[in-house]
Amino acid sequence: MAEFSNPLPGVPAVESPFREQIFASADAETQRIARDLANDGFAVFDFPDPDFDRVADAIKANLHGRYDWDFWHKSGHAVGAGLRLQDAWAFDSNVKRLACNQKIMDLLSLLYGRRAWPFQTLNFPVGTQQHYHTDSVHFSSIPERFMCGVWTALEDIDEDRGPLVYYPGSHKWPIYSNEHIGFCASGATTPLTQETFEPMWEALVARSGVQPRHFLPKKGQALIWAANLLHGGSRQNSAALTRWSQVTHYYFDDCAYYTPMLSDPFFGRIAFREMTDIVTGRPVPNKYVGKPIPEHFIAATRPRGAALPEGFDADLYYAANPDVKREGVPADVHWLNYGRDEGRPLRPPKPSLAFLKPWVRGIANRLK
Repeated sequence: MAEFSNPLPGVPAVESPFREQIFASADAETQRIARDLANDGFAVFDFPDPDFDRVADAIKANLHGRYDWDFWHKSGHAVGAGLRLQDAWAFDSNVKRLACNQKIMDLLSLLYGRRAWPFQTLNFPVGTQQHYHTDSVHFSSIPERFMCGVWTALEDIDEDRGPLVYYPGSHKWPIYSNEHIGFCASGATTPLTQETFEPMWEALVARSGVQPRHFLPKKGQALIWAANLLHGGSRQNSAALTRWSQVTHYYFDDCAYYTPMLSDPFFGRIAFREMTDIVTGRPVPNKYVGKPIPEHFIAATRPRGAALPEGFDADLYYAANPDVKREGVPADVHWLNYGRDEGRPLRPPKPSLAFLKPWVRGIANRLK
């Protein structure tokens, strides 16, 4: 029997209508993961590192002092915020070890039909308490859907710790971008965040009737999720608890990488991403069907907002985002490459002066 020739190489193998033929000769566990990922948009497995417990504990010990715990306990937990550390792989060898696990990269390469490589890590000591969203508005590719995430539990996680929440099967929905919700990023005057899409996601969930599911893993369990799967972080019931986890985002070879939320392609604006493979430390070129995308085209379509906002102040940016300062990333570089896409604040919120009102009234009464 002739080997199957995939007629849709521009569709991730795991999401292809020819999935069964593609994985016909795969081992039983790979077929199980491919089936779960295709049907539900996620697949659970044990992280393939024989020394995982030591690695996880070392990550927690090394990163603990890099988070703003005072903020978390005083107000962050109450207002639904979280704590995160981006790209700790750059200074923590154990974070990089998890991100660059060869067995995971081999598995992802098989599932998607192209070589997988990690481009970002996020480390969380507590729940994100984040509204559900799809990564496809943040990290996308052409051909689409060649992006995935791997979420790994660094400790046992129960319902009180703000577990990951996801909506099974939502990855099969179309990828909705700015044009679908009637939004033009080119005309925006304020930082763009995923809040623009949240009413649409809420309406889709209500219309479909899909029910949320919580991931309650044991330490060392991991979850692959598809780019378009709706997922978020549920409410953490106690600020005294932790929810240590690591997320690694992966792209795949021979794609163009961009941020749809910041792009209006048919209005001449494409927010191409300048990507680096964490494994090699080398930049990965944007390509289209095997051909490098011309630099003059990338430059011509770069969002005008790629410049720093007027009056950008590095000290204020650091004050609003202390994790950036701890990472040692220049404020302007972080804003242009990460902060803008993530909706990071440019300065701390103005302090409330409500506590002064009784004092002011007292003085006014004495002066009458």
